[in-house]
Amino acid sequence: MSELEKKAKKFIKRLKRSSGWFYFNIVVRVLQSLLLVGVSLLVLGGSLGLGIGMGYFAYLVGDTKAPTKTELQQDLGDITETSKVVYADNSTIATIRADLMRTTVPADQISDLVKTAVVATEDEYFYEHKGIVPKAVLRALISEVTGIGSSGGSTLTQQLVKQQILTDETTFKRKANEMLLAMEVEKNYSKDEIVALYLNVSPFGRNNLGQNIAGVQEAAKGIFGVNASELNLPQAAFIAGLPQSPIVYSPYTNTGELKENFDAGLQRKDFVLFSMYRNHDISKKEYDEAVAYDLIADFKPKETANQESHEFLYDAVMNDAYKIVAKKLAQEDKVSDEDFAKEDVYQNYLYRAQSKIANSGYTIHSTVDKNIYQAMQDAVTNYGYMLDSDSSVEVGNILMENTTGKILGFVGGRNYEQSQYNHAFSSKRQAGSAIKPVLVYAPAIDQGLMGSESRVSDYPANWKAGEDKGKKIVNATNSGSSTFQTIRESLIHSNNIPAYHIYQKTLDEMGSTSAVYDNYLKKMNYPNLPSWEYESAPLGVPEVTTLEQTNGFQTLANGGVYQEGYLIESITDSQGNKYYQHEANPVRVYSKATASIMNDMMRSVVEEGVTTNFLSNVNNISWNLGNADWVGKTGTTDEYVDSWLVVSTPSITLSSWAGRDDSQPTDSNAGQRTAQYMAYLANAIYQVNPDVIGVDKEFKLDKSVKEYKVSDLTGAKPGGRMTVNNTTFNIPSNTTTSYWAKGGPAKVSFRFGIGGTDSNYVDYWKSAIPKAQTNTRRR
Repeated sequence: MSELEKKAKKFIKRLKRSSGWFYFNIVVRVLQSLLLVGVSLLVLGGSLGLGIGMGYFAYLVGDTKAPTKTELQQDLGDITETSKVVYADNSTIATIRADLMRTTVPADQISDLVKTAVVATEDEYFYEHKGIVPKAVLRALISEVTGIGSSGGSTLTQQLVKQQILTDETTFKRKANEMLLAMEVEKNYSKDEIVALYLNVSPFGRNNLGQNIAGVQEAAKGIFGVNASELNLPQAAFIAGLPQSPIVYSPYTNTGELKENFDAGLQRKDFVLFSMYRNHDISKKEYDEAVAYDLIADFKPKETANQESHEFLYDAVMNDAYKIVAKKLAQEDKVSDEDFAKEDVYQNYLYRAQSKIANSGYTIHSTVDKNIYQAMQDAVTNYGYMLDSDSSVEVGNILMENTTGKILGFVGGRNYEQSQYNHAFSSKRQAGSAIKPVLVYAPAIDQGLMGSESRVSDYPANWKAGEDKGKKIVNATNSGSSTFQTIRESLIHSNNIPAYHIYQKTLDEMGSTSAVYDNYLKKMNYPNLPSWEYESAPLGVPEVTTLEQTNGFQTLANGGVYQEGYLIESITDSQGNKYYQHEANPVRVYSKATASIMNDMMRSVVEEGVTTNFLSNVNNISWNLGNADWVGKTGTTDEYVDSWLVVSTPSITLSSWAGRDDSQPTDSNAGQRTAQYMAYLANAIYQVNPDVIGVDKEFKLDKSVKEYKVSDLTGAKPGGRMTVNNTTFNIPSNTTTSYWAKGGPAKVSFRFGIGGTDSNYVDYWKSAIPKAQTNTRRR
């Protein structure tokens, strides 16, 4: 073999060897390429999947608007929390009836042990994440797409959002919104605030009264009898474990008794402690000691819930609270007053108000003085029998502060157990003669139509219209005294014929049958009734409540300024923020002069004692109380069905209605019985609070009152001569002082008074002029 052939063979061998390596390299490179392609596809597929997932997430939350912090505060703070009603001194009247007991406390009043225990058990990565845990999100997405597995793993923040803002549905759309909102919560709240919110809203089973409880404070107090800030480690661990299954883990039954077996709750407590130990929140020693701790000894024994006697006070305050909150809710919804007045709309908001009040942790601050209220209840219990005739008589009373309209106390009835009908605020009865000061006398004086000593006819008269047309107008005891009385005398005797004439003259002068209501009573919120335009209106035909009567007299006692009577001073939330605050809205109804003249004349009503012996009864009971400057007016209706007495001092107005619920007659002594009862009621109030009556204060005539010397025969300017039936005589010069709000007495004339016929005036002139003072001449 030539040298050339040898070289050729070697080349071929090398070529064969290199080809195998070559193919090997090719294979390796192909595999590498395939691997790279595979990895690239996986990355691209993952990216595509992630993109699809993110797009799906964006689609699900696309219609969810990120809330502002203010909106979050409202939503997260919208919790079921126990509300209560309190007296003016903030002592509790009652907790408001609700299914869940809850008290919210600030974060710094919650033990750090509870916070740590909750985080360790519910969300160990709580202080690391921003509201959600990514792997949990991925797990939830896979579960939603494949239908395999669970979408659980909510963070503590998500649990808070789910409980307070979202529903319990299990769709991924809700889960996606939960995640979005959880991240928003984390942006706006500190971790400590989020834990505190969670602990304040979570349910904790039952307390030792058997009541359902929520919020860590109620749990601490209701299970261990300590505040949330005072819990020790095992107590904190037990409470932290309750929210997962509150009723199962609770140590109490629905009657407040300890369960026969509460191992489930104790085992849950041990799990919480282990979670804390695992997270290095507590040491091994602390863990062992807490596990060995005799927690059962700390459980409070069963107690019986106080059966609060809500009675008239609770009902009255709550009725007003419902109306106030219903109105505020409607205003928040921008509902017009016209729409709100519709019955279906009003009832809807009233229902919403009841739910909001019962579950919002409100404190309703009433105006009611605790001691005064109790004294009034004791008085009606001890002296209510004085009102009875042949049968039991009901009663309604109100004590109102004149300058503010605050209702300091009231009596709703004789016995709440027998009848829950509130005769102070709900009962509408004919006003009787007690309406005369505000309806008849004050408007006429305010219009300048008469002074205190002007004269008005009390001669027999007949009705001019209506069903009783042609029938006699009668006083309580007669058909007329056949004379012209002074305005003051007619009020003292509460005669109906003078009131009729004064009212008709006022309407005639004002030019409208509704003028008195429109210009006076409407301003004091008296009901708008057609009966105000009846001829019989001044006799008290319109039906009013005891509250409305009280407010009318309050207006006069307050210098002519109406302050609406009210029971609720404010409503505050659990943090002390004002949800509602009563705002005074004083309305001038009568001039200062008119009001002071009326009080001066109503003082005569009380002091003369013609229609009431209230003052003499008071003096017999308490001389000091009798020294108060009492003014007032009585009222009765036909057959003594209703008996009214309203009295005032410069400080307060105290009212009373008495009668039978079936509107059956009583007897002619009804007024005297009312006066006796009222004397004891006033004394009961005085004994517990001497200052409230204002015995050292006095009604005084306002400086704007005009004082005129008038003839005590005619009420007109004194002096002059008069000719009657061809007889001329000098009018006696005896004078008296008459008080006028505006205008003044006219010169004497034949028809010098209000009402009466020509023959009435002839009769009066003839009988009133002593023969010795006549100067007769024939024409």
